[in-house]
Amino acid sequence: MVILVTGATGNVGRNVLAQLLDAGETVRVTSRNPAGAEFPSGVEVVRADLTEPATLPAALNGVDRAFLFPTPGHAGGFLDAATAAGLERVVLLSAAAVSDQDGGALGDRHAAVEQAVTASGLAWTFLRPGPFMVNDLRWAPAIRATGVVRAPYGRAVSAPIDERDIAAVAVHALLEDGHEGRAYELTGGEPLSTQERVRILGDVLGRELTFQEQPTEEARQELLDSHVPVEVANAVLALFAAMVDATPELSPWVREVTGRAPLGYADWAANRAADFR
Repeated sequence: MVILVTGATGNVGRNVLAQLLDAGETVRVTSRNPAGAEFPSGVEVVRADLTEPATLPAALNGVDRAFLFPTPGHAGGFLDAATAAGLERVVLLSAAAVSDQDGGALGDRHAAVEQAVTASGLAWTFLRPGPFMVNDLRWAPAIRATGVVRAPYGRAVSAPIDERDIAAVAVHALLEDGHEGRAYELTGGEPLSTQERVRILGDVLGRELTFQEQPTEEARQELLDSHVPVEVANAVLALFAAMVDATPELSPWVREVTGRAPLGYADWAANRAADFR
């Protein structure tokens, strides 16, 4: 069996790749620039780009199953090539915003991809994670420089998930039967406010960190300056606002699918501590 991993250099994709290799699977990855790509030995690297549909048939030739990290607005070419290649199943990295009433433009983007996958006739599994723990790496430069974290909505409460847990669910869905037609809402195992995450980071790093509330407009401008579309920036901030003093529902699916509890925020922080030092 050959499994294709798209987005294999991303936070989730690289963990999907690593866990499939640990399981002894044959894995192919796509890259826009294979010559400059660095992947583990034994991984087949094929030049392909979701924004260039003509590159996709070769990447999918002989592939049985695929992990899809979609490029907004460009899923159609992949799905056409996957259908023509006789792909058995696709595991799609989507987002919890699809089913969140405050998901806005972010939810609409992912919902459109889900609808395209469903319409393709391929067997599918959707992964809908909430906030990623790895998103907190955006604080790393400030933590290294000053020990001060500035972020909006310090009392926003979520149940962030470790990217390794998202990958673990993806790998089970790729390798096992019984996940077809399922949409897994994925969270971590503990509700935490932004301020609480900063405190845990400080404990793990062994230093005192300070949280400062950031004005919403300043946070929006930072998103826009990092080339986030305005409608997505507004949707993200609306989600944060809706989380203030919230009691998030904890998903059972990491435990149900993998057979173990979700990794905690302190585990994630210890795993990524070098990024903050």
